[in-house]
Amino acid sequence: MNRKYNNEHIEWLKKNINGCHFEELTDLFNERFGMGLRVCAMVSMAARYGLHNGLNTRITESNVSTQFKKGFIPWNKGKMGSGGWEPTQFKKGQMPVNYRPVGSERVNTEDYVEIKVADPRTWTYKHVFIWEEHNGLVPKGHVVIFGDGNRRNFDSGNLILVSKKQLVRLNQSHLIQNDADLTRTAIIMTDIHQKISERRKATR
Repeated sequence: MNRKYNNEHIEWLKKNINGCHFEELTDLFNERFGMGLRVCAMVSMAARYGLHNGLNTRITESNVSTQFKKGFIPWNKGKMGSGGWEPTQFKKGQMPVNYRPVGSERVNTEDYVEIKVADPRTWTYKHVFIWEEHNGLVPKGHVVIFGDGNRRNFDSGNLILVSKKQLVRLNQSHLIQNDADLTRTAIIMTDIHQKISERRKATR
């Protein structure tokens, strides 16, 4: 089916795709626009506009978001020297010229700072890393946002945990302020409005 997406659809996707699994993203998109997209359609739309969620996923030829499962064993595990690449492989103890030590930082294409947390190439968002240092792992279905909207303010008091549904409502109404306390107030307000809306629907 050849779907046509308008600017509102694309802008919404750009604002909400980061850090959101495609399954959850599809549910939120359908709820927002009253549509019935399948996950493969959402992945296809993201690929079409060059967008990525920043998670450990990839887009396959069948437009399915996949990731290696825990315990997955690569086909070539333990097979040294297969494939004809032996002459160019690194020798034991030899570091590549572009090696970055643990603790290094970089800015990704979405202007978020990432920090290297493990070798050889394990990076994570710096703001998430700091939040988890103080609070534990980010719960499933939640993200960490900058309370004042400044992606370079890593003060722990500026980092706020919200559900992905809360984030959608905040973005829709442009309620992330330039002050973390005001943003926290906005979150409370959106939650109240959501509860009122749910009760009205239940009484119809």
